[in-house]
Amino acid sequence: MLRLAGMYTDSIVDGPGIRFSIYVQGCPHHCPGCHNPETLDPQGGFEAEIEDLAALISSYRDGIDGVTITGGEPFEQALPLAEFTGKVLEEGLNLVLYSGYRFEDLLAKSCRDQAVRRLLEGGWLLVDGPYLHEQRDLSLPYRGSTNQRLLDLKASLDRQEAVEWQGYGW
Repeated sequence: MLRLAGMYTDSIVDGPGIRFSIYVQGCPHHCPGCHNPETLDPQGGFEAEIEDLAALISSYRDGIDGVTITGGEPFEQALPLAEFTGKVLEEGLNLVLYSGYRFEDLLAKSCRDQAVRRLLEGGWLLVDGPYLHEQRDLSLPYRGSTNQRLLDLKASLDRQEAVEWQGYGW
């Protein structure tokens, strides 16, 4: 079971291409100027079954390039999202993950929590780091402040360090 804030079936701002974007509910970061303040309360939003969400995404399969999980903080629901990730990959879709945590912190967390590791391994791109209003830059693709990075997850996990994404090839 997932706790969600909402979904968009055809987002063009949550990663490359046309994306099915899932906004999870609950976030510990509480970044000043948060773009999605309605997602902060971990008790807000609504519950969704993983199977139902996977079936919904499957019904949109031909009209999307991939799935984005944003929030809220996805890594606060790592266990159900790791299960869901497998269903996204079975559809042949790529996965973009957003997190207020930095990659290095998620990597350390993944040593203690296999669900965090599985979620990272299922992702294609990661937008990491908290939104910092004083570093706001609306010209950046897919992120809101200059401290946030757009990372190639496979390369980052292979090298065990953050590797910036270099282009579109999906």
